[in-house]
Amino acid sequence: MRTALFSLALLLAIPVAAKTPAATPEQRLAAAGLTLPPPNAPIGLYVPAARVGKLLFLAGHGECPAGAAGRLGDTMDVAAGKANAAKVALCMLATIKAQLGDLSKVKRVVKVMGLVNATPEFTQHPEVMNGFSEVMVTAFGDAGKAPRVAAGAGSLPRGWPVEVDAIIEVK
Repeated sequence: MRTALFSLALLLAIPVAAKTPAATPEQRLAAAGLTLPPPNAPIGLYVPAARVGKLLFLAGHGECPAGAAGRLGDTMDVAAGKANAAKVALCMLATIKAQLGDLSKVKRVVKVMGLVNATPEFTQHPEVMNGFSEVMVTAFGDAGKAPRVAAGAGSLPRGWPVEVDAIIEVK
């Protein structure tokens, strides 16, 4: 009993560190050396995002500013494709921020659909799409992990190596 009381007294005497607010998604991205580009204007007659209730549906995104063209298994290797997918994630985050005002309003990434411009023999689509997912986890932690499709495509708009659409839950 005396030992238990002594232990309790020690616990009560230990100062409790004040909780510091968690870093914002923008701060986590900046700490990782990542910056958001200006979002691309839509190519055609559509909107880059539409909010329905607590869900934000994002149109297919390529890299911002539009630039890279390539085909995995032909003119690009997995490392270059993964780097492009990370740039696509930053572009999508720029769109989300433009729609919501700040990324702290994202509750979680709900679903991701990734298309990889690839030759028929290319099979490393998930490794390419990991570039996108890693940026989302950097921004949102576990809330950035989502069910994901990583599929091959014979071509993508403007020769993009990667195109991604997503569904985001907002607060």
